[in-house]
Amino acid sequence: MPYNDYRQDLMGEATLAPLGQFEIGTYQSFKLIYTAGKFGIDDQGGLRIGFRGHFDGSAIQFSDPTAAGYTTVEASNGAVLEVSWEARRNIRPWNKSLYIRCLRFLREGDQIVINFGDQSKGSPGWLLQTFCESAFTFQITVDPFATQDFIALPSAANPTIAMVPGDPAHWKAVLPTLRRPGETFRLSIKGDDRWGNPSNRFAGKIKLKTNLPVTGLAEIIDLKAGDFGAVIEGLLVESPGVLHLAVLDEHDQLIATANPLVIRQADAAHFWSDMHAQSGETIGVGTAREYFDFARNKAFLDIAGHQGNDFQITDAFWQHLNELTAEYNEDNRFLTLPGYEWSGNTGLGGDHNVWFRDEGRPIYRSSRALISDRTFPENDVLSTPDLIEKLQNEDAIVVAHVGGRYADIKYAHDAKLEPSVEVHSSWGTFEWILRDAFECGYRVGIVGSSDGHKGRPGAEYPGDSQFGSYGGLTCHLLPQLNRDTFFDAFRKRRHYATTGARIYMDVAARLGDQTLQIGDIVSTELEHLNLAFDIIGTAPIERVDIFNGLDLVRTIRPWHDQAALSRLRVTCAGQHYRGRGRLVKWDVSAHLTGGKIDRINAINFWNPNRQPTQISATEAVWKTVTTGGASSVDFWLDDAALASQINVQTNFESISASVADIDENGITVDCGGMDIRLHIERLPAILESTSLSGEQSFRLAAETEQRLYVRVTQEDGHQAWSSPIYVAKA
Repeated sequence: MPYNDYRQDLMGEATLAPLGQFEIGTYQSFKLIYTAGKFGIDDQGGLRIGFRGHFDGSAIQFSDPTAAGYTTVEASNGAVLEVSWEARRNIRPWNKSLYIRCLRFLREGDQIVINFGDQSKGSPGWLLQTFCESAFTFQITVDPFATQDFIALPSAANPTIAMVPGDPAHWKAVLPTLRRPGETFRLSIKGDDRWGNPSNRFAGKIKLKTNLPVTGLAEIIDLKAGDFGAVIEGLLVESPGVLHLAVLDEHDQLIATANPLVIRQADAAHFWSDMHAQSGETIGVGTAREYFDFARNKAFLDIAGHQGNDFQITDAFWQHLNELTAEYNEDNRFLTLPGYEWSGNTGLGGDHNVWFRDEGRPIYRSSRALISDRTFPENDVLSTPDLIEKLQNEDAIVVAHVGGRYADIKYAHDAKLEPSVEVHSSWGTFEWILRDAFECGYRVGIVGSSDGHKGRPGAEYPGDSQFGSYGGLTCHLLPQLNRDTFFDAFRKRRHYATTGARIYMDVAARLGDQTLQIGDIVSTELEHLNLAFDIIGTAPIERVDIFNGLDLVRTIRPWHDQAALSRLRVTCAGQHYRGRGRLVKWDVSAHLTGGKIDRINAINFWNPNRQPTQISATEAVWKTVTTGGASSVDFWLDDAALASQINVQTNFESISASVADIDENGITVDCGGMDIRLHIERLPAILESTSLSGEQSFRLAAETEQRLYVRVTQEDGHQAWSSPIYVAKA
């Protein structure tokens, strides 16, 4: 059991003021009064107020009355109290906790009064978290007997408030990426607040403009306060082409541009998924029902799974999840998959996501660390070899995942069950897991998901905590949207991954008179193959990299060789190691010895409160974090600056170089860790091309398998990876 449940009704009670709804990311002050129950609290006993581990508001502190999070704690009987704010001392999901230790006993009816963000002392208040939550809970446990065995108040006795969004700051318009002529589709529009939460605080009209005729599309949409956006169903385009759509406000100012929608004849259309995140019943927030509702109606996904940690899923919750996936699953509208995250320790194989084609299947757990259920002990599987054995007779698919416990696919792998690996999530970007697969000779596809813990599957911003990336997505190539076609296509690796942008990718190979799709595995006697790609981005394309397994074969940049490289990009990237503590904190300054920085721009700086600052005509400073991916700052330079020297200093290594000596390939300094690096390169002032097509010829060698895939990098930092095509010469 996570908590002792001895006589919870005698553990006391708590009240909180004020109650109600509070805007995320604002300063507030709360008074919580705990009244001791029948046993009181003995000398050296205490109280613990728990908050979810991904709470990313200001830390509780007791030393600076003028700073955020200043908190006072007093006992009504004058007892001396010892207080501390702990980040990982409580049982998950209540990892963050205010600990109160009583150095003199309390009787029944005595009170402990806690003022969070005590504004009477000069504090601005307690800064709330950056994500919405319908029932933000002050989880109270009591140690009345001074045994260090904390007993929870009944769930209903824990005070709760609601965290709600702010005003819209960024508008999003979402289309499919591939449909056939005359095939219906939908347009979805929303306004996110500055932290990425869909907002319902806009009232007014927005205008739509397209480059192609769209049957069923109105020119004006009237949004009312309380609406979380608009979804327009039943649209269609009759003729082939690429649909571009712009959203304008009432003053004809552009507020959003939809991702491109390609209309062409094809065997399969595109459907987008986030198959991997969690709700508040495990380590996330919100309920599982709210989770699926967000995925469908606020992230505008086509496909969603719910991957709670198995050691935290009770039998009752597993049944509830199966009921929800059956309820929400609707062919050709919204596909849901019953599943969970097998969360074994890395030494036993690490995290793997499991999805079943049908509801009602057993959950094979890696442990029962946080549940008391002891039914079906024969379904306990303590390692990935055991999991593979159990799933041999199940209609299931498995994907290796990099989270707190990274998947060690070299420890165990089964080609039938595990078609793909996850290279990107909110935890970061992990191309090393693909390299692990190639080193072992595995044939895998590539997926992206969020593993979001903030109740936003499909649109997961990292917030202000240890997550360093925007959540990923996977695009599935399916003839139609149902579980049968999904499972068939997934096992054939008919999908590509992105870091969250809905980039259009078409990657294929021409082998004689045969066309190979992503995910194909073929053997041939032919000696030549042409790999072709067609990319349409959601932002200008910076580069396209073509890989053959572990080798980078070619980099293609969509600008002329003679383009003036008047932009300088400074990039921080990498991770300390593969595990939970991979996050790298950077402290950077960049200084030019002459000329002028005209302007700067941040790439993959997801925290609006932590943006780079230009502090003079020649200098900028910033702090950032990386977790396997990259974070960059662009500098647009005048002519004098292009003839100067750039000095970049970090808390790791530094670079000093003549700007004229830096080209598009750049200069890189190894900063240690697993792949921590500092990189400087030059780019044209303006990148205009959002589309790029090309080919690459390969000569096939005997007894050597070609493992061909494409990676796209956009100017805004978003990336996409095609699943490889595997070709061996017989």
